[in-house]
Amino acid sequence: MNKPIFIVGFMGSGKTTLGKKIAAAMGKAFIDLDHEIVAHIGMSIPEYFNTFGEAHFRELEREFLKKQEGNNAIISTGGGTPCYFDNMQWITNNGLAIYLEHSPKSLWSRLSQSDVNKRPVLKGLNGEELLAFIETKLADRTPFYNQSQLKVDQMHTSIEQIVQLIHNYKIA
Repeated sequence: MNKPIFIVGFMGSGKTTLGKKIAAAMGKAFIDLDHEIVAHIGMSIPEYFNTFGEAHFRELEREFLKKQEGNNAIISTGGGTPCYFDNMQWITNNGLAIYLEHSPKSLWSRLSQSDVNKRPVLKGLNGEELLAFIETKLADRTPFYNQSQLKVDQMHTSIEQIVQLIHNYKIA
């Protein structure tokens, strides 16, 4: 497949970690869309949100997404990337999307162990507030994520199995 493979899913689902492992297993380059944006803007995403607002960030994110056309790489998207504009349709038209599925409790557990202040939409949330936010936001985003050509239960699927799914998809 000489098209990009996009890793989509909720924040904290392991898109970057798994994306790097898939790229290594397949001998492809890895691109983290958020890291590309941060390198370009010279500030963190939370700083950008605070300075310019979410709407400006989503436009910039879309611009960087569309720069990936024809890029034969594994690309980790931001958690919200598929949910704005026509991004998810563009992703599935121009590459292969893999959705890393998690339950709200699984995401809550993973995000509770991270620095939520590095994630603009989670700032100040913890415990039950964080779980309620995840449940609501995941319900909003799941219809976009579910448009992915491949869906993977990230907690119970090995890198080898994911790579095999990608190869099987190319053949189908």
